[in-house]
Amino acid sequence: MKKKTLLILIILFIASIPVEAQCAMCRAVLESEEGQKTAKGINNGIVYLMIIPYVLIGVVGYLIYRNKRKPNTIKKP
Repeated sequence: MKKKTLLILIILFIASIPVEAQCAMCRAVLESEEGQKTAKGINNGIVYLMIIPYVLIGVVGYLIYRNKRKPNTIKKP
């Protein structure tokens, strides 16, 4: 139970860290805008697209880990 709580706290901490994922050229063009709504939208889109592969790899890794931990239930004759 302690491991799950610690994992949840770590995930919440990492999720609260602000990230920016724009290249230098995109940032230079988008920072010239007054309200910077477009820059924030593009940054959020880039971060969203970056997160999806990591989540998928994490889920596949967890499933492999869970299946390896299961005891072998095949009965020998």
